[in-house]
Amino acid sequence: MGVFVDLLLVFILVTVGIISSATAAKVRHLKWEVEYMHWSPDGQEGVVIAINGQFPGPTIRARAGDTLHLQLTNKLHTEGVVIHWHGIRQIGTPWADGTASISQCAINPGETFLYRFKVDRAGTYFYHGHYGMQRSAGLYGSLIVDVAEGEKEKFEYDGEFNILLSDWWHKGSHEQEVDLSSKPMRWIGEPQSLLVNGRGQFNCSMAAHFSNSSAVQCKLRGSEQYAPYILKVHPNKTYRLRIASSTALASLNLAIGNHKMRVVEADGNYVKPFTVDNIDIYSGDSYSVLFRTDQSSSQNYWLSATVRGREPHTPPAFAILNYLPTSASILPISPPPPSPRWDDYAYSKAFSNKIRALPGSPKPPQTHNRRIVLLNTQTYINGYTKWSINNVSLSLPSTPYLGSIKYGVGNAFDARSPPDRGPPGYDVMRPAPNPNSTYGSGVYMLKFNSTVDVILQNANALKENVSEIHPWHLHGHDFWVVGYGEGEFRERDAARFNLRDPPFRNTAVIYPYGWTAVRFVADNPGVWAFHCHIEPHLHLGMGVVFAEGVDLVQGLPNAAIACGLTGEMLIKNGTH
Repeated sequence: MGVFVDLLLVFILVTVGIISSATAAKVRHLKWEVEYMHWSPDGQEGVVIAINGQFPGPTIRARAGDTLHLQLTNKLHTEGVVIHWHGIRQIGTPWADGTASISQCAINPGETFLYRFKVDRAGTYFYHGHYGMQRSAGLYGSLIVDVAEGEKEKFEYDGEFNILLSDWWHKGSHEQEVDLSSKPMRWIGEPQSLLVNGRGQFNCSMAAHFSNSSAVQCKLRGSEQYAPYILKVHPNKTYRLRIASSTALASLNLAIGNHKMRVVEADGNYVKPFTVDNIDIYSGDSYSVLFRTDQSSSQNYWLSATVRGREPHTPPAFAILNYLPTSASILPISPPPPSPRWDDYAYSKAFSNKIRALPGSPKPPQTHNRRIVLLNTQTYINGYTKWSINNVSLSLPSTPYLGSIKYGVGNAFDARSPPDRGPPGYDVMRPAPNPNSTYGSGVYMLKFNSTVDVILQNANALKENVSEIHPWHLHGHDFWVVGYGEGEFRERDAARFNLRDPPFRNTAVIYPYGWTAVRFVADNPGVWAFHCHIEPHLHLGMGVVFAEGVDLVQGLPNAAIACGLTGEMLIKNGTH
């Protein structure tokens, strides 16, 4: 009898636990309308893509385990739209990844599409447009996932702030697309301003009196759309600052004057905490840092973002760390924090090498099943400037890969797989003797549950002595960043891979003339983009497509594939 009672008690406790965890997770219903609006992100009025009349778009806040039901209506009138949920792995919902021509059809003007997916893991994320260059037009916002109900973070803090960094041009995104696609290419130039939560200053500077330039001191009331973002803090507290970068081009360095930052999270994964004066953040990156308000409470302090990796022709962005009860209108009396020189790559590499996984984090498999080396080169196709991977410039098909592969629709994309390596004997330190490449829409078909190494290999661009920073983002997965190196990757370099505590990320940077090695397990059925997160580079073909276990995908909505050849298939079958 006693054993029966004990078993019954265990059954009741387990059942209650299952029910309580299920009831703790929520379904969060959202309705969005996407449209163009006039806005002044930096004091000069332009046109932005807004969501529900907001720029940047509304911040989504949910808990791990919640399901988002987001009804998106396209009110752009003349162009399609999709939204990518950057860092959300879309396990079981690959059609909700929000990549036009890869996971879904573009949502046409006037149409409504339901994004339905689970946010399964706490962390700092964001969302952005993934059609044309709509991210350059301001289609982005923050997505914050708190720990599940009843769970605790691995660190303590008294309050938190959320910052989304971006860059801004006064030339519209459509004109930028035409410039980039012209022969010869017309480079769009550096951004006119950097934005903190959609706010920057172009015609004036918050810190003009500390500058050697001819910048005019800003005179603001605080109610302007471009007035600086204010972080209101109390003395002697610990705050969490969530930071994400949706920049279209700029790599950035962020610092808070007179305050140290302790890095605790990267791309939704915990890292071994380490303390720094400033952090480098590339397009697609997200971090959480902790800082202590241990400075004089009678003053305010600068939060600044400056350009890295490109000769800076864009002034810094500023926000104000406002110590209460001091008025936010009192500008900091100390100069903005110093930033490293734009081309001090040794400084950047030292920061990257400090990022290590927290003990207890997922560990990489010790061996790989396949190794793909992706050679990044700037090339020409019929006189047009392009970016190519292993001499192939990505050209997306009109039919989404997810539907065409799932249903075996022929002639939807190039049948030949792209090459696993670049041309033999290629000298990454010099411009190519033959800079011509070809368009391609082929797919890397990955064996389901296999372990894949990808070597991101940087090279010289078309012009001599030019090699650029490229932050690469993988959809549908996180990967382990297992190594960095200089020059050309050699097989013997794999012996130096960090398989002990590599960071688990979704975005990794390749430095000029170097390589970066990542490892991931192809365990998420679907078709996934892997690409440079710099908007003009992706526009010019700098990306590849991975497919794995597509036959295992269940519940693919017709609305996601009702275009191109799969749309014709649905009509023929009477399901559209």
